[in-house]
Amino acid sequence: GPGENGMIHTIQNEFLTVSAKEAGAELMSILGADGTEYLWQGDAKYWSDRALNIFPYVARLNDKKYYLDGELHEMAIHGIAPYRDFTVVEHDGTKMVFELRSDEKTLAEYPRQFVFRIVYALEGKTLKVSYQCENLDGRTMYFGLGGHPGFNVPLAPGKAFEDYRLRFAEVCEPYRVGFTADCFVTHEDTPFALEEGTVLKLRHDLFDDDAIVLRNMAREVTLECGGGPSITVRFPGMQYLGLWHWPKTDAPYVCIEPWCSLPADAGKITVFEEQSDLIALEPGKTYINDWSISIS
Repeated sequence: GPGENGMIHTIQNEFLTVSAKEAGAELMSILGADGTEYLWQGDAKYWSDRALNIFPYVARLNDKKYYLDGELHEMAIHGIAPYRDFTVVEHDGTKMVFELRSDEKTLAEYPRQFVFRIVYALEGKTLKVSYQCENLDGRTMYFGLGGHPGFNVPLAPGKAFEDYRLRFAEVCEPYRVGFTADCFVTHEDTPFALEEGTVLKLRHDLFDDDAIVLRNMAREVTLECGGGPSITVRFPGMQYLGLWHWPKTDAPYVCIEPWCSLPADAGKITVFEEQSDLIALEPGKTYINDWSISIS
């Protein structure tokens, strides 16, 4: 209902009840039929957000600044989407579509005309998420996007954080993207070995140096403890994966963050036209990136 978070909208099927608020089109709850709450509930002691939608830039810019069209612009962490109210343009029992259209305020931070839609749709035990960006400008758009959902750990009573693991769907040899202490890209990536090529056991101190961002990993990962509820995130169209909780805490959640691009390079103001992992979208075209969250 109404409140400081704006209106909340809900979709439901026999397995899941999912709600999201108009502010940031942010997920508020992923509730199983058995009463299991899968989504982190935003305890401000640790992290007051729940599931940010990132657009049009992932994570941080140096001094919050970047160049586009040869001009200097300013934008906050994770871009524009987390700070804006979306409009619900479609809503039925199992599907809801949130829309953000460029306006005077977005143009001041990001000088492109666009419409950015987030589609949430339930299919069985899966919440399908679709990010859709339409370029309404006469110029090429350059942008990044990604998800930032937090999930409760433990998911079952009687379990501990350390009982859980992240299991990738296939054997892989990821690299950890090199970051400075303040989370800018160094281009000094290091091998990040998984047990048996697939498993990362959760420990709170994994996140003491902030996010672990991987590349060259399988595009599907499951949060599990060998029994009880589990969560699988699939992200075929995203080449990076962030894993995070608030550093140096015992926070009872983990964020599984599929990203299509990286933060800014250390020590330089980003030029959007030159950042190779940003999406370049021609005028009149629409970019779609689908990912999903499944429970079992």
